[in-house]
Amino acid sequence: MAAESAGFGASTPLTLPVLPIDDEVVLPGMVVPLDLNDTDVRAAVEAAQVAARSEPGKPRVLLVPRVDGVYATTGVLGTVEQVGRLADGDPGALIRGRGRVRIGAGTTGPGAALWVEGTRVDETVPEPLPGHVTELVKEYKALATSWLRKRGAWQVVDRVQAIEEVSALADNSGYSPFLTTEQKIELLETGDPVARLKLATQQLRDHLAEQDVAETIAKDVQEGVDKQQREFLLRRQLEAVRKELRELNGESGKEGEESDDYRSRVEAADLPEKVREAALKEVDKLERSSDQSPEGSWIRTWLDTVLELPWNERTEDAYDIQGAKDVLDAEHAGLEDVKERITEYLAVRKRRGDRGLGVVGGRRGGAVLALVGPPGVGKTSLGESVAHAMGRKFVRVALGGVRDEAEIRGHRRTYVGALPGRIVRAVKEAGSMNPVVLLDEIDKVGSDFRGDPAAALLEVLDPAQNHTFRDHYLEVELDLSDVVFLATANVLEAIPEALLDRMELVRLDGYTEDEKVVIARDHLLPRQLERAGLGKDEVTVAESALRKLAGEYTREAGVRNLERSVARLLRKVAAQHELGERELPFTVTDAELRGLIGRPHHVPESAQDPAERRTAVPGVATGLAVTGAGGDVLFVEASLADPETGAAGLTLTGQLGDVMKESARIALSFLRSRGAELELPVADLKDRGVHIHFPAGAVPKDGPSAGVTMTTALASLLSGRLVRTDVAMTGEVSLTGRVLPIGGVKQKLLAAHRAGVTTVIIPKRNEADLDDVPAEVLDTLDVHAVTDVRQVLELALAPARNSAAPEVPVAA
Repeated sequence: MAAESAGFGASTPLTLPVLPIDDEVVLPGMVVPLDLNDTDVRAAVEAAQVAARSEPGKPRVLLVPRVDGVYATTGVLGTVEQVGRLADGDPGALIRGRGRVRIGAGTTGPGAALWVEGTRVDETVPEPLPGHVTELVKEYKALATSWLRKRGAWQVVDRVQAIEEVSALADNSGYSPFLTTEQKIELLETGDPVARLKLATQQLRDHLAEQDVAETIAKDVQEGVDKQQREFLLRRQLEAVRKELRELNGESGKEGEESDDYRSRVEAADLPEKVREAALKEVDKLERSSDQSPEGSWIRTWLDTVLELPWNERTEDAYDIQGAKDVLDAEHAGLEDVKERITEYLAVRKRRGDRGLGVVGGRRGGAVLALVGPPGVGKTSLGESVAHAMGRKFVRVALGGVRDEAEIRGHRRTYVGALPGRIVRAVKEAGSMNPVVLLDEIDKVGSDFRGDPAAALLEVLDPAQNHTFRDHYLEVELDLSDVVFLATANVLEAIPEALLDRMELVRLDGYTEDEKVVIARDHLLPRQLERAGLGKDEVTVAESALRKLAGEYTREAGVRNLERSVARLLRKVAAQHELGERELPFTVTDAELRGLIGRPHHVPESAQDPAERRTAVPGVATGLAVTGAGGDVLFVEASLADPETGAAGLTLTGQLGDVMKESARIALSFLRSRGAELELPVADLKDRGVHIHFPAGAVPKDGPSAGVTMTTALASLLSGRLVRTDVAMTGEVSLTGRVLPIGGVKQKLLAAHRAGVTTVIIPKRNEADLDDVPAEVLDTLDVHAVTDVRQVLELALAPARNSAAPEVPVAA
């Protein structure tokens, strides 16, 4: 080896002056120039020169790395090749690394240098080289060649390829500039040449991998920068071309520039001050963002939405109060409560406007009405009529099945595809800040993990809060205090109490038969004639036919089924005419309805044969109930079990709720305790099982208002007296026999009127509710207001001598 040629063997003990090298490492085979102006360097070189006078060969020093004042445990034996001047003119020495030396204890020597004892490290590799070492040598040379070629060091490539010794090849990594001092010290202290070559190969491999990643990132960045610069240049060229074309065509180009300049559009728009400030802030962000930034598209969409909203656009209300009332009367028959409320609203608005009270405390004079009633009574179409009568824009917002709170308040702008809520979109669609907004089917709003839309509507429908409504998407205040909100619902109980408290309740309890005839004649028939392709002079429907359609073919609170019946009738006439079976013009009378659309579906009990009526046997009474489709007639049947069966107790059937079951137990308890006073055989109630059934068993039923009906049915069963066919009743019963008030009196009386009932029994405390019932209905009904069950039995039960079936029915 080279060290041996210098005059010493691998195991020869050495005494050498230490030449410390700060923050740098010299490996064997390297030649380094050192500045003699450094005190430690000069002391070590001078000491080596003194020692060399008594020994053959060149002066020798021990090159030891020193990091933060700490010496490494292994150094490199170096020979001073030459002493002279460096390139900058300072005195220097050229030193060549010869081999590794394991540093031992300190010793003494000439000069001011630090002398230590050391042992040469054996770095020989047995010949021939093992196969794995040969492969390692090839890999290192390939990696080194690849790295050198990337740096353009072609001259060094040949020198590296010419190195054959494993130790020298590994020490060649000392020239690598990418290695840290710690990595070079690790190479220095690794005595085994094969292990050192593995370490050098791994370090070189890691560096090349990092270099590849860095080059890929740099390439991507450069491509992105080039693309942005190219796009910027092309856009500037495109703007210049467009400008030249506009000037060539004599156009000012001002409109085109403003369409692209959001700042000009915001400054030119008539926006509220706070909205303008928020919009200008977003414009500043847009100007700072790049065209490729997704935030730029969000800001543009938000600015477009803000600029499209009618912040200061309002329609003038039509303050012709009588004209508005005439419009409502012409487009809807009945519904006097709603018409009166809209007329009052317009009258108050007119007076406030005359006295300069348009805005008070930042709030305008909007309205929030809840139209609650059964299907088909015209709640939805009434919204359009209200807007027409007031001269306002109309927007319908369908809330049925909405379960996401963001549908009402909007999405946050950070979400992909974010949109404002339905309320903001309705105002935007209307094009004014004071439209009539119909919130359709508000009782069908649901809630799930996405939030409760009904809770989000609390701020919208609160007149004390909606002048500062904030949509999650807009995040600026929107004044909704001038909007007329009309919310429609079928079931009042399905609306949350807090939401219902913010709305003014207006009930639409259904139409009378006379109102249905007017609606069919003035609205339904002309519309269906047009849809059937018939002229007004070709088919005429007599009023008697319309009345029979409303009374016997359809029995509903609204008019949807009535319109379907009219449509079916006209389709039949049109088809017969096309087949040559009927000549036009043609007048449809009530006598011809059966031949055209079949038999009636609803025949009043009073019109049936006495033997076929439900109340033809004791134990059956007629009650009144309220459903989601309006009022309805409800029958109650009672029977006693055979005493020989031993089945005692109370049996209830017909899908009854807990409240109705409790009413049945109260009715039975009252008759057991007070039956003797009523001259009823109460012993049967103790020994025999009682069964109460409500027909239409598939329909759930609940509520306390059937109490008097069940009591009457049981009393009829025990006494053998029939319940009068023309009598229907409603009311809650107490254990002492008191008749307590109930709800839905108007709907129940309308149902009784439709069913052909002539006598109705209601609680005394509900007598005030008769003011809401149309006069034409009250004229056909004999209404009795009672306070005690005894009065009910006197009115409802027929005399014993008129009973057609005095025997008490027995359950099978």
